[in-house]
Amino acid sequence: MSVLLYRLGRFAYGKPWYVIGGWLAVLAAVVLLLVTHPVKLSNEVRIDGTPSQQVIDDLATSLPEASGGQGMLLFTAPKGARINDEKVRSALVAAVDAVYRHDHVIDARKVLAREAAKGANSPLLQAQAAVAQAAGRPSSGKTPVPLRHDGQPVPGVVVSDDGSAALMQFQFDQQTFELPAGTIDSTIRAAEEQAAPGDLEVLPSAAMMEIPDIIGVGEIVGVVVAALVLLITLGSVIAAGLPLIIALAGVTVGVGGAFTLSTVFEIHSLAAVLALMLGLAVGIDYALFIVIRERRLILDQGMDPHEATGRALGTAGSAVFFAGSTVIIALAGLLVIGITLLSTMALVAAGTIAIVVLLALTLLPALLGLVQGRICPARTRQREQERTRSAEHTRATRWGAFLVRHRYAALVASILIPVILAVPAAGMKLGLPSGASYNTDTGQRRSYDLVSDAYGPGYNGPLLIAVDSTTNGQPLAPATLAAVTSDLRSVKGATAVSLAGMNQTRTTAILSLIPGSGPNDDATRDLATALRDKSAQISATHGADIGIAGFTTLAIDVSDRLADVLPLYVATVLGLSLIVLLLVFRSLMVPVMATLGFLLSIAATFGITTAVFQWGWLQSLIGLDATAPVVSLLPIIITGVLYGLAMDYQMFLVTSIREAHVHGATAVNATVTGFARASSVVLAAATIMVSVFAGFVFNAQPMIKQAGFALAAGILIDAFVIRMTFIPATMALAQEKAWWIPARLDRLLPDLDVEGDKLAQKIPLPHPSAAQQAQTAG
Repeated sequence: MSVLLYRLGRFAYGKPWYVIGGWLAVLAAVVLLLVTHPVKLSNEVRIDGTPSQQVIDDLATSLPEASGGQGMLLFTAPKGARINDEKVRSALVAAVDAVYRHDHVIDARKVLAREAAKGANSPLLQAQAAVAQAAGRPSSGKTPVPLRHDGQPVPGVVVSDDGSAALMQFQFDQQTFELPAGTIDSTIRAAEEQAAPGDLEVLPSAAMMEIPDIIGVGEIVGVVVAALVLLITLGSVIAAGLPLIIALAGVTVGVGGAFTLSTVFEIHSLAAVLALMLGLAVGIDYALFIVIRERRLILDQGMDPHEATGRALGTAGSAVFFAGSTVIIALAGLLVIGITLLSTMALVAAGTIAIVVLLALTLLPALLGLVQGRICPARTRQREQERTRSAEHTRATRWGAFLVRHRYAALVASILIPVILAVPAAGMKLGLPSGASYNTDTGQRRSYDLVSDAYGPGYNGPLLIAVDSTTNGQPLAPATLAAVTSDLRSVKGATAVSLAGMNQTRTTAILSLIPGSGPNDDATRDLATALRDKSAQISATHGADIGIAGFTTLAIDVSDRLADVLPLYVATVLGLSLIVLLLVFRSLMVPVMATLGFLLSIAATFGITTAVFQWGWLQSLIGLDATAPVVSLLPIIITGVLYGLAMDYQMFLVTSIREAHVHGATAVNATVTGFARASSVVLAAATIMVSVFAGFVFNAQPMIKQAGFALAAGILIDAFVIRMTFIPATMALAQEKAWWIPARLDRLLPDLDVEGDKLAQKIPLPHPSAAQQAQTAG
């Protein structure tokens, strides 16, 4: 591997425009495809094979008009006024009319008019009356009433009992992610324009949300901080710019390439964000490792830049290749779960990482061939040599020696810190983001709070009850729907039940059940569980199949499904990665210690995430003022991603220690020497990664916010507590045993030569010329 990469590095350095031209062609093709094929991203959380998803899929066939995306707008009257004031009601009616007339919105008024023309013979009106009678009055004490205009009720609009607000619920003719770009925003603007004369405020629900911005101010600030760290670490604008070019090119090709396929495959917005986060972070880090190794070869050994680039690729490039492999393995492990959403995330992110690794191994040496000696100009060489001989290098050596000398105390501290931080994870609750998950200054949160105050918290997350006839395709009788409604209404926690729709053949009906609590409350989860437990009894008694879906049931199903597959996923990832680490380090203990350290860091990550997002601790530090459950998808995503990234630092740090050991140092001295060489690089790389991930904490979307925070916290703990404390202390304790491997197994394993020892034997290091020696010395 080292010899192959050495030759690749020398080729790319010597013929840079061949490589650069090839990548420019790829980049141009991606840009062209993006221009000619509009990007379509999804916000839908779809979990195939779960009961709630099955209900939704069945309705798409039996009741297609109910399969579109749902919209909800809250209209609040100005202070001192009421909805039924003439001026306010006129503006509200005009706003409702504008929404129903808008493109891709289903006009429920036409359905009502058609049924009203049938008079008493209308099956839909008969069913509505039967359900309303059986449901009775809401038990919450808040009784919203339909908005009326010209003596007729306006479908989909109810006024709060105190008259302060009106809630409009409607449907689009497609799922929200399938709507043309800007449809949701233009629908809201149409309502706002007509509501303005009545001074009505229009607030969309969390469901009325366009795809969040992939790049915002926070993300840009994170990249800027990363650039500053590169500049400080490398001391040269040219050297600092190369890792940024690799990272930006990687996410452009990787994420952009995924976008070009969005018209064929459904791509969730979180998949794009995850790939962007990882691509930026590892792209900068991988390029940084190679550039630093090349500069060290120039400074320490007086090597010419061409040869130094080949050697850097043969050594640090090998570590980059295997580090990237562990990240890709961890992401690919998500495929075993069988959830389309996670599979898409895994493929997009893994593809982006693969492209970033390929860029680091091909485009980076080509760019180094363009800048040549300017990667390490004379003034930088002098400054680097002085810094290496003085404080920074001494501090790293002293810290490594301190860890070796106080190995027991360091080991205990590095275990206790993550264990203490992990304590809140015992109380972690999983759920999906609702309006309550947004900051209080957002429209989604204000809408959620106002709906809760005016109507009750359950209106923010109604449960959907699908009722299907089981009598050989015979229509559902109003009496059957009334009996089902009565049974549902009797379940503890159910506040109100209403008929939300019925198909033309009257074999399928949808009931909307309003809980007395919010979507993520324990009481609502208990209600959903009780309804599912009672559904079989209702079906047997009334001759109708009952299916239950909605926000809360989906959250329950997601959590249950992921809990079932998490052990298989963890076992798959750990098994494959242990094999990779065994091949790289040719040791039994190193892979095991690396994995145990990761388990400590992931537990601490979940503990911190729970304390901040669920308990509300220290939220002001990250501009957050909303408590919410940990997103159900987060634990399994963070487990896979963080494991891959943690192994990056394991690879670079322990490779340096092993290199010193292979070249003759004792196990203890190799720990100190290898730590001194690699710690500053790992420190810079971890700082860069934390900066990039932390930038996503300020994204408005709760799922992205939690993912960015968890990854930043996880890297902080893993890099500084585990890799730079726990691992050196463990290596110092084990000494030579750290590198023990059974002789028979050692003979069976291929020699990957990550340290470049075989490279040095096959292609001996060139002796620096007198001029080079003088230049290095001076």
